[in-house]
Amino acid sequence: MDSTDFKVKKNSTGFRLVVIGILVLLLLIPSAWISSLVNEREGWKEEAVSEITSKWAKSQTIGGPVVTVPYLKKWQDEKGKTQTNLDYIHFLPNKLNIQGILNPEIRYRGIYKAILYNSKITLNGDFSFAKLDSLNVLLENIQWKDAFLTVHIPDMRGIKESIELLWNDQTFLFEPGIRDGGIFESGISVKIPLSKTELHKNLFNFAIKIDLNGSEEFNLFPLGRNTTVSLNSKWQHPSFIGAFLPEKRQIENSGFSASWKVLDLNRNYPQQWMGTSFNNKIIQSRFGVSLFSPVDHYTKTSRATKYAIMFIRLTFLVFFMVEVFNKKRIHPIQYLLIGLALCIFYLLLLSLSEHIGFELAYLIAGISIIALISTYVKSSLGGLSIGIITAGLLTTLYSYLYILIQNQDYALLMGSIGLFVIIGIVMHWSRKVDWYKMELSE
Repeated sequence: MDSTDFKVKKNSTGFRLVVIGILVLLLLIPSAWISSLVNEREGWKEEAVSEITSKWAKSQTIGGPVVTVPYLKKWQDEKGKTQTNLDYIHFLPNKLNIQGILNPEIRYRGIYKAILYNSKITLNGDFSFAKLDSLNVLLENIQWKDAFLTVHIPDMRGIKESIELLWNDQTFLFEPGIRDGGIFESGISVKIPLSKTELHKNLFNFAIKIDLNGSEEFNLFPLGRNTTVSLNSKWQHPSFIGAFLPEKRQIENSGFSASWKVLDLNRNYPQQWMGTSFNNKIIQSRFGVSLFSPVDHYTKTSRATKYAIMFIRLTFLVFFMVEVFNKKRIHPIQYLLIGLALCIFYLLLLSLSEHIGFELAYLIAGISIIALISTYVKSSLGGLSIGIITAGLLTTLYSYLYILIQNQDYALLMGSIGLFVIIGIVMHWSRKVDWYKMELSE
């Protein structure tokens, strides 16, 4: 192949498209590196939050109270000898009312922040031990004198004050840890006075006050036959989570209030049982509130980087059309520099958003890259009009990308429509181009 043939070859449309395709593939490397960097920075944030919460307290889940009573289970072995096993009967409250106030606080570790809270929780209600027929147990084998009451608290470091139980007219001090037979893995317990002679009493009233630190989430278990919950906080951005949503909620700039009502018919475990057969189902009934930050710039930046290659392809398509209609060649090195500038946009977006927020960071990074590429194109291709057109097209593309990022639920729909419109415009503009005869001039 002589030099003339090679010159024609490299000026052909097919050859140019192959080169552009190779450049797009090369730009996958910096795009992947930036995506990895976003994940790495987000991991550092999670480590910083974990470090803060480990010294304060993790998310908390209040469960209880639950009354547990030992039971002597007697049976005969194959030799006819009577054997005895110790089992436990668990009773849930007949009525459970929970009122809580969450006082939020933000702590920083470098540029990262964690959302903490102090909660003032009051639990009150009553127990009834009248309906034991469903358990099919012998009353004389129930060890009422060894009955105890437990409350689930997953992170004991969050307890700020001593916790007392008001049981009818008596006051008892909780002890740390769960006694043998309790259904929870972590929490507090206290021995309570029960006897056969007292079982004729219809109800046993209780009241508990808890001063508890936690972070990010606060959850509850609906353990009452009728469970009512009322939570208030000054945090303006709650996210209600778990198995049950609040019946009523009010979110204002001054904070939020929410209330739940859960019946025993709404959950998949009874009011009383023996053993540990319902422990997992209790965990599945958890509900509560998450004190989340509405601006998660790492999530938005990660979402933006997923469109990086599509964005580079669309930009290269714009410049290729400039080559077609203006009969001016853009060197592969120029394509590469423009592609790298587009990748730097995401790096600027990530670094700036950690300090000034995502929206302002996007604006600054977008304007900077648009100005850089437009000025470069104007100087390289020699024309103010081409620079202005480039700035306009890039502004449109960055605006389109921002809309996709902000509207996650409609991202696929808007992305499909946008690509359809772009391809339609390209097909319309290039409908009269004779691709076989077209060669780009030096």
